[in-house]
Amino acid sequence: MHSPTEADACVEELRAALAAHGITLPSLGVDLPAYASRCPTRPLVALGNCNLLTARALTTALRKGAA
Repeated sequence: MHSPTEADACVEELRAALAAHGITLPSLGVDLPAYASRCPTRPLVALGNCNLLTARALTTALRKGAA
């Protein structure tokens, strides 16, 4: 099972990687209801909503990374 600390660290790494491309996802975080489950699960990362400008910037960064 993954720990909350590991999930938080993963979110912070993702936040930093996005920031390196000038991208901010304000709702980025660990999905807390996943920890309330009776069955052990892997934590989910909630990416949240973003506007079109942010979505386009994310698409551009991903395409550059894939090239």
